[in-house]
Amino acid sequence: MPEMISVEQARDLVLSHVSQLPAETVPVLDAAGRVAAVDLKSDIDISPFAHAAMDGFAMRAAQLQSASPESPVELDVIAEVAAGDTFEGDIPEGACVRIMTGAPLPAAADAVVKYEIVRNVEGDGRPGSRVAFETPAKLRGNVREAGEEARAGEAVVRAGEVINAAGVGFLAGCGVTEVPTPRRPRVAIISIGSELVPPTQVPTAGKIRNSNGYALAAAARAAGALPTMLPIVEDSLEALKVAVLEAVREYDFVVTSGGASDGDFDFIKPCVEQTGELLMTRVNMRPGKAQTFGLVNGTPVFGLPGNPAAAYCGFEMLIRPALRKMQGHSNLQRPLVKARLARDAKKGDTRRIYLRATITKDADGAYAVEPAKNQSSGLFGVIQRSNCLAVLPEGGEGRTAGSLVECILLDVNEDVCL
Repeated sequence: MPEMISVEQARDLVLSHVSQLPAETVPVLDAAGRVAAVDLKSDIDISPFAHAAMDGFAMRAAQLQSASPESPVELDVIAEVAAGDTFEGDIPEGACVRIMTGAPLPAAADAVVKYEIVRNVEGDGRPGSRVAFETPAKLRGNVREAGEEARAGEAVVRAGEVINAAGVGFLAGCGVTEVPTPRRPRVAIISIGSELVPPTQVPTAGKIRNSNGYALAAAARAAGALPTMLPIVEDSLEALKVAVLEAVREYDFVVTSGGASDGDFDFIKPCVEQTGELLMTRVNMRPGKAQTFGLVNGTPVFGLPGNPAAAYCGFEMLIRPALRKMQGHSNLQRPLVKARLARDAKKGDTRRIYLRATITKDADGAYAVEPAKNQSSGLFGVIQRSNCLAVLPEGGEGRTAGSLVECILLDVNEDVCL
């Protein structure tokens, strides 16, 4: 096992040891944001009948062939069809039918003229009125045809496709009320440290509140997973081994924070090594060099550093893609854009650096990025106020103001194409 590997190698390593989870069936409303496990088919034609695309008047287009402002064609309104109603009768020469949006097109009609361009000659445009048309009608104009969007038996959402809110409505209209989708991974969150206390407790001397556990659980939930925060584990190899072995029996992925370095009280590496297979201990990134990954009884176990920014960056770059893969997603990385630095970014470290930063767009559509002034790996507040990670590549050189750098957009979903 190499001493240190690149971020790309680390990501590939983690991804190679996770697989798409088996499918479960959920109500269609709960399928938003999830991936279809199978092709989903409509049970009827969509739309099931030709209908008016807007409020107007239905007739045969040939009736208005000669219509012009100088010589309008006048027709008698003989009926009205509202959405949900039908008109089965004939439309004789010199007549038309008032029709509402969504109402079935009468069999005797082949066009709809929108209400706004029709002039009332007698009456208010309802049955018994007479109306004038000053332009010809287009054959099948303002008509949504039967089966225009889908045919009965046709796959309307393909396996592997992410279902969005509109897709939920589309599926409901196609009679799909339940959706098979890869189940969401159950993720155990374990915070390590004898100094940790729950947020409900006021810390005494030498103690701090367990903020990492909450941040990582929230990040797992944002990735679509089902996180569970397990009890805090003291700085003890035996206690940690017990906690990890219990977690891998119930959960699909285990994430720990703290104890990832090589100090006297850092135990996640020997824990994984002694209970399973240790695959990774160092990643060429800052913050977050100390990243432990391995398998315990076949379950992925990832040990993040205890510093908040290091844990957060490690999760974003390495764990989030894995959780998405387990749910069937094919787009696994956040969108990247290039932006000009608003100020100098010093480096002084050969590792790849992820600067917590804020990206904006100017009036010309160009991106500018301003790294936070305080890049301490112990701060959560800076990440709360950031919307991207500005990347300084490997090597000791920094970047000056105006330089182009790659930025990972933290508030944009992986499925968005920029």
